Amino acid sequence: MRIAITIDGQTFSATLTESPASQDLIQQLPQTVEMRDHGNVEKTGHLRRALSMQGQPRGADPAIGDVGYYAPSQDFVLYYGDQSYYDGIVVLGRLEGDAAKRLARVAGSMTAHI
Repeated sequence: MRIAITIDGQTFSATLTESPASQDLIQQLPQTVEMRDHGNVEKTGHLRRALSMQGQPRGADPAIGDVGYYAPSQDFVLYYGDQSYYDGIVVLGRLEGDAAKRLARVAGSMTAHI
């Protein structure tokens, strides 16, 4: 499944995995998410409702360029830096091309249209 994420006039494409969590995200789209920079490694924003954790591991160590979900705070996450393993992280898919590098250049808070 492919999704488009528009931030500050830039469109980022991502391919999602086949999982209950990704299916839940697709069912919530389109959605506008207010995002903020978190730790200089990720952009995070609260989703309308929680995604399924069915069949997901307890946590994950996302790679630069991953699209994720942080279950404890119900946040959609775009990783542009190196984040370590945390319980509650679910990798939903992967940004395409140079999206992670472009995201790193977007400073501060932003609005994402998914």
